[in-house]
Amino acid sequence: MTKSLRKSLRQLVIAVPLLAIGFYFIPILTTIWIVCGLIDVLRNADKNLSLFRGYFLGNGIFTWLLSPFNLLVDLLCYRNPGVWKLEQFPPDYQREVNEVLDVFKARKDEIIADIDANFGTGRRGMYVYQWYGKHRIDNVAEFNKDFKYIKTIAVSVFRGKESTSWHFGPLRLSLRILYNLLPVKAEVFVECNNARNYWHDNPLYIFDDTLLHRSVNEYDGRRYCVFMDIIRPSPFPGLISALLAVVSVSVERINSMFYKNWKMIGSSKSKKVGTT
Repeated sequence: MTKSLRKSLRQLVIAVPLLAIGFYFIPILTTIWIVCGLIDVLRNADKNLSLFRGYFLGNGIFTWLLSPFNLLVDLLCYRNPGVWKLEQFPPDYQREVNEVLDVFKARKDEIIADIDANFGTGRRGMYVYQWYGKHRIDNVAEFNKDFKYIKTIAVSVFRGKESTSWHFGPLRLSLRILYNLLPVKAEVFVECNNARNYWHDNPLYIFDDTLLHRSVNEYDGRRYCVFMDIIRPSPFPGLISALLAVVSVSVERINSMFYKNWKMIGSSKSKKVGTT
């Protein structure tokens, strides 16, 4: 019996009794959760057994549990194409993104040197300036203010030959913005919805990280990506921002499980956090 098959059987042994108990004691609520999960997971392009198993039984389980909330958020926001272009954002959002990216571009060498001095020999790291609006590292003055739309500013760093597994983000109040600081012509990309974005072709990638995705670095050297979360474009940006502030504590605890293999590098005076 293969390792994958054993894992699937273990997941079924746990899931079937739990579903049976749910249908027996709270049938309406259980049905709602399953229907919301199906609506949510079917947003992904590649609809196969691996997708459904990962979503309902694997690392997508938190995304499933949050699916009723995420679908409600969809109703409060503009249409979500899944993978975004910057020009699809309202002008105020674009200005904030460009403001932050311009700082990274201007101070790239300094920032990478600082990361290298702190990263050591880890596999994956996150060098955090802001995390869900909480200020962490303060050595770049331009990142020390409170932004209206951008809520996380960090740099994700992979060592050579390091990649993530396929996974789902938990929450759809925000979108993920990645910008590669040192694009190289190699197998270094982010993949989502059956499409690979190679950083040497397009260093900026914006997407809904509740879709199944992975980040790959088959290059021998380190991969540095600006990592930002921006609230979803909405007719009610204040409400979306307030909801994100309310749930950020819980999301941070969930993210500590998602990012257990990462070295989170933050200010010594800030609480450490434990992540694309």
